[in-house]
Amino acid sequence: MGHWFYRNIVEPGKLPLLVALASFVLTFLATRTVTRLIRAGKGPFRNVRPGGMHIHHVVPGVVLTLIGGFGSVAVGRHEAGAIVCAVLLGMGAGLVLDEFALILHLDDVYWTEQGRKSVEVVVLTTALLLLVLGGFSPLGVDEVTPEERQGRGSLILTIALNFVFVLVALFKGKFRMAIIGLFVWPVAVFGALRLARPGSLWARRLYRNRPRARAKAGLRAFHHDRRWDTARRRFQDLIAGAPDRVLPSRHPPDEGPPDDRPDRR
Repeated sequence: MGHWFYRNIVEPGKLPLLVALASFVLTFLATRTVTRLIRAGKGPFRNVRPGGMHIHHVVPGVVLTLIGGFGSVAVGRHEAGAIVCAVLLGMGAGLVLDEFALILHLDDVYWTEQGRKSVEVVVLTTALLLLVLGGFSPLGVDEVTPEERQGRGSLILTIALNFVFVLVALFKGKFRMAIIGLFVWPVAVFGALRLARPGSLWARRLYRNRPRARAKAGLRAFHHDRRWDTARRRFQDLIAGAPDRVLPSRHPPDEGPPDDRPDRR
């Protein structure tokens, strides 16, 4: 195990990346634990409100990310400095991506259904970093032979072809498959060859006059979501907490509470 770790992590210079990944995951899990305790009213933790303003943890996250990122450029190959910067970068990224949905919606959607996007982004980022640590390179560059590297034409063609598959998967609404496909090209190919998801750019443009394709795509998306959504939501709830339930209103939306309704007699 020690020999494998040195040969695959230390020797190629991936130790700072491993440290950053560990710091990223631990910071995210610690942050979610604290926010869940605050939500439940347990423990000594409270929201930070200097002057009555709620300071979200994305703010210190941005500061730590900047320090870690610029610091890693400044220290260069200095090993101890690189490790410290990797820790700061991982911590900052964990804090920032934990509130990714807040940045995306420009609203405090942390405990809503929209807030699940933060968890999805964190899980996807972790998976991509693990792929890089495992030796995968973007667009299949790691699988190009030395002979192919010498021929610029074949190298550019390989990268361009893989990139096309990634773009097609993205246009078909297969965001996760497109991102993973950047590093594992068969995933992008699979996503590109499958039917597009309803509402995607591909479906809106190319299925507009093809009702059978639209119906088939909708049916396939329905079965896929029914098969995987429950398991994905349970996993997200386990590591990040379930979002708030939105109770249905007892009154029609165009009518206020009983005391405020106009007299219709």
